[in-house]
Amino acid sequence: MLSFVNDYSELCHPRVLARLAEDNFEPQSGYGTDAICAEATARIRAACGAPEAEVVYLSGGTQTNRIVCAALLRPWEGVLAAETGHVAVHEGGAIESSGHKVLTLPAHDGKLDPAEAAAYLEAFHADANRDHTVWPGLLYLSWPTELGTLYTKAELTALHALCQRYRMPLYLDGARLASGLASPACDLTLPELAALCDVFYLGGTKCGAMLGEALVFPRGGLPAHLVTMVKQQGGLLAKGRLLGAQFDALLRDGLYFELGRNAVDRAMELKQVFREKGYRFYLDSPTNQQFLILEDRLMEELAKFVAFSYWERYDETHSVVRFCTSWATTREQIEALRAALPEAG
Repeated sequence: MLSFVNDYSELCHPRVLARLAEDNFEPQSGYGTDAICAEATARIRAACGAPEAEVVYLSGGTQTNRIVCAALLRPWEGVLAAETGHVAVHEGGAIESSGHKVLTLPAHDGKLDPAEAAAYLEAFHADANRDHTVWPGLLYLSWPTELGTLYTKAELTALHALCQRYRMPLYLDGARLASGLASPACDLTLPELAALCDVFYLGGTKCGAMLGEALVFPRGGLPAHLVTMVKQQGGLLAKGRLLGAQFDALLRDGLYFELGRNAVDRAMELKQVFREKGYRFYLDSPTNQQFLILEDRLMEELAKFVAFSYWERYDETHSVVRFCTSWATTREQIEALRAALPEAG
């Protein structure tokens, strides 16, 4: 069975596994205060062009999103996000469980429109009844988005300026950051992206790590008592080196970016296969997630030999599905799919 279900099915890249074993018997201090985490942080600072950055290592994306929102928002504030944003759709109410509402705006192929966000904030602050409502206190973006699309440098710059105007932190969910940076549609470097965010994370879980995300405050200034908050929410590992060692491996010799390129290169090959066979795309994604509109009977036929993700209902007889490549996807797997894939008809 071929699998294009997600980008975290494989456990980890061999160089990550080797790095975990490298200092296995060397005693280190706990909770991320060890020398290995310090080395990983130095590599992240260099890659981001942010020498003052503070880095906190966490286990997963939902945990990271919840902790950031809980740490940066005051009790009367909520998170402003696209209606398709991960915090609004696929996190089981994690943000709401921290006492903060997710305030949603229309999504356009997964993205917020800067002009619509500006109009929303202008209307909110002009509303005489605003003190009776949830205040937008943080702007959440995912890059790439949940639909594989990318904010351009101009769009991110406009949203950053909007956040500066209203004194809102801009938080970027980078679960698939490596594939975004590797995309042919990307017009941002990692240092440019870091300069336009107040906080973001480098996703490891979906880029060759066994688990882990590196939360970056690019200009320093951790929220007060953040470590205590992480501890309260079960996110502080005694063996913090487990996370630091993986990012040390990923940031050595450009491995992180190499793995992102593999995911995107294979996705572009996958896209070409579907085009050749006459399949219909839900949207044009330039990253490692590809969305197709399949007639339900064809979807059932494909499921006999290839695994993919159901996304949503399209109409009475069609569904949207996702094919996702990863850091470990090979050309041989793409060619095997080409050989087995029927014409769309």
